[in-house]
Amino acid sequence: MSEKHPWQGNVKVRLYERVRERGYTSLTAFAEARPTASLLALAEELGKDDIAAVQVFSGLVAEAERSRRVTRLVRAQLVRELSEGLPNGWPAVLNDANRFEVAKALSAWISYTPDTHQDRARQISAALLAKPPPPGWRPLGPDDELLLTLLPDEEA
Repeated sequence: MSEKHPWQGNVKVRLYERVRERGYTSLTAFAEARPTASLLALAEELGKDDIAAVQVFSGLVAEAERSRRVTRLVRAQLVRELSEGLPNGWPAVLNDANRFEVAKALSAWISYTPDTHQDRARQISAALLAKPPPPGWRPLGPDDELLLTLLPDEEA
């Protein structure tokens, strides 16, 4: 292993040092300033050789749990996955090829969804496939009107 490796040293310290170096007080603030960037893009911006996407997400989950904003994190991650998987927005027609692309994006989202929100994420995925949003729909952040309708904030 090289000296620069995502799993060597104190990952949390390195992650938060990088966030502060970029002028942010939290990993959440850093990520929210880039709402459509993938976890990989966020990790690469913070340290291409020594920060992994899963470390970024783990930090985001920890912050969301502390601030009781997990539902917002779940919506934000859906935005990231849809931006990556459907860069031109929701397809006008859900033919086999488009349905596959949508399913990949939704599956990736569900895989990053914390256990507390897994059932709801599956319901939302089914609802989006059953009654698709308008063609070209591409949420640009967690406060997208449709996303708020599908997954409103619930934390007290």
